[in-house]
Amino acid sequence: KQLTEHRYIFLHRAVGSLVLSSLHSLFSFIVRQNVVRSCTRWLQEQQYKPWRLRSLKLQPLTPVPSDLQISRAQTAKPVNHLAEEIGLLPEELEVYGRSKAKVRLSLLERLNSQPDGKYVLVAGVTPTPLGEGKSTVTIGLVQALSAHLNLNSFACLRQPSQGPTFGIKGGAAGGGYAQVIPMEEFNLHLTGDIHAITAANNLVAAAIDARMLHEATQSDKALFSRLVPSVNGVRRFSPIQISRLRRLGIIKSDPSSLSPEEVNSFVRLDLDPEKITWHRVVDTNDRFLRKITIGQASTEKGLTRETGFDIAVASEIMAILALADSMEDMKSRLGRMVVGTSRSGTPVTAEDLGVSGALAVLMKDAIKPTLMQTLEGTPVFVHAGPFANIAHGNSSVLADKLALKLVGEDGFVVTEAGFGADIGMEKFFNIKCRASGLRPNAVVLVATIRALKMHGGGPSVSAGAPLPTEYISENLNLVSGGCQSNLKKQIQNAQQFGVPVVVAINVFRTDTPAEIDLVCQLAKECGAFDAVPCHHWMQGGRGAVELAQAVKEATSKPSYFQFLYDLQMPIVEKIRTIAKRIYGADDIDVSAEAQRKIDYYHEQQGYSTLPICMAKTHLSLSHLPERKGAPTGFVLPIRDVRASVGAGFIYPLVGTMSTMPGLPTRACFYDIDIDPITEEISGLF
Repeated sequence: KQLTEHRYIFLHRAVGSLVLSSLHSLFSFIVRQNVVRSCTRWLQEQQYKPWRLRSLKLQPLTPVPSDLQISRAQTAKPVNHLAEEIGLLPEELEVYGRSKAKVRLSLLERLNSQPDGKYVLVAGVTPTPLGEGKSTVTIGLVQALSAHLNLNSFACLRQPSQGPTFGIKGGAAGGGYAQVIPMEEFNLHLTGDIHAITAANNLVAAAIDARMLHEATQSDKALFSRLVPSVNGVRRFSPIQISRLRRLGIIKSDPSSLSPEEVNSFVRLDLDPEKITWHRVVDTNDRFLRKITIGQASTEKGLTRETGFDIAVASEIMAILALADSMEDMKSRLGRMVVGTSRSGTPVTAEDLGVSGALAVLMKDAIKPTLMQTLEGTPVFVHAGPFANIAHGNSSVLADKLALKLVGEDGFVVTEAGFGADIGMEKFFNIKCRASGLRPNAVVLVATIRALKMHGGGPSVSAGAPLPTEYISENLNLVSGGCQSNLKKQIQNAQQFGVPVVVAINVFRTDTPAEIDLVCQLAKECGAFDAVPCHHWMQGGRGAVELAQAVKEATSKPSYFQFLYDLQMPIVEKIRTIAKRIYGADDIDVSAEAQRKIDYYHEQQGYSTLPICMAKTHLSLSHLPERKGAPTGFVLPIRDVRASVGAGFIYPLVGTMSTMPGLPTRACFYDIDIDPITEEISGLF
């Protein structure tokens, strides 16, 4: 009996051990299977996802209602639904309400191996003061590509400034049945990027004047004690202060080890008040801030100086946002911004002020593009908004790069350059494409019968005034004159970069069939790959299908892209090349002040190899706004030359260019209002 009991216990334990072992093996197998499945699912999620875009139907009305009425009549898709349709993962989205969202830059890493789509730039002839509808054409084109030809496409647009929105030009969401919606949110604040730029810019300005005050009123020892305070009896340099020491050639990290001379070098920026180039900014057209005197309170110890405000979108920080290709790149560029010069002639940067890290913090959300949609439910990135006459005038590099990955190899990214091709397009090629490494496949050149008549010798066009009779009745002579002058020159300008040109005629109701046919004929004779009329304003994407087909065909041809000038050329020669080959000038006339700056930049390491960003009127190929067509026989005056080192370009000032617009007598704000009950906005366009 005892033996039997022992055998029973032995067998029981053996069977139990065997069962446990089997269960453990089974559990391990299941775990491994789950891990494999999870990894497979994760890898599949990381792959490029084919689009499942659901377009929104349009029912265009005649006559065409106001832009705001059209926008309100369409029900936009929830932005998270749109994001899913175009292959974005939930963790790549930061939703702002129902209709817009920030897209995280991690998308670039996930789709790093995905081939880019086709890259199309929308530019234009030299515009009238009314604008010729490049944004509208851009939106109409992507609506046609995606909603009517079933091709993946993305529009990349700039965020509009509050200045024009409440000034004279209005918003920039497109118009008619080719719009970004909701247009109120597009035109007002959006996701706060311009406010972030304003805060960052003005933090730099405050840091400049505070530092000058403290240096003027404290000894080296007192400055050092406050800049490197003792905490619990120990002084330590912050990382940004260590960087400054290294730039000064001081290889020390112990504050107590600095000599009096080294302390002096460290604490004294010694900014020359007469050579501070940094202005404060505000996103409003306020002409009375163009020149101001600051420091008049008694607390500022008599340290007054003259300075001024620029409009926010003219800030170098806006240009940096548009040209940076990562958070790290943006932070580096912010640190390199030159705010002025010391009395000894040394450039003083934002990093010298110790503020560059704080600027990157203020800009951490602004660097992410904002996702919205068109009236037909196709995706749009809205990001950055530099003006083209006083900056480089293009939406961001990051928005373009994200969109090119999302559309897939056979898709299209359509981005817009500000004002005429001589300004926005030239800077897109020579500045933006250098910064991004991207190469365009085609240019869409927008023309209107109205603008061509102006360039053909028609009377002047003024914003807010009725159009003269010549612009609302058929006049083939004026149209022909505009085609043979400005349109021809702008086509040639695009061809100098080796890119095919499709001319898009933005049709107005007063244009006649004979005028439209004449432009199509002459544009092709002037070298355009194709020229087509566009009716997207009245019909939405259906009215731009012919343009979409022409763009598709043009991008299938080889592109032989090339830059206009070599960066190693002297600064003066780069300016001269643009003036002669793009504007048609005989030569340039460099003022003594401009030449002094050029000589200074040549001495500073790296400045002379920066590209050129001309600050010039957008109303003429020349420096004189009243000279229309394609002027010749003029010398381009270079009044001054400045450097945006953080953004990465030299900008010559041609003639008198203001960086702070003013309000007209009858500003747009007279018509803008809100219903206090429904909270519906009226008067935006």
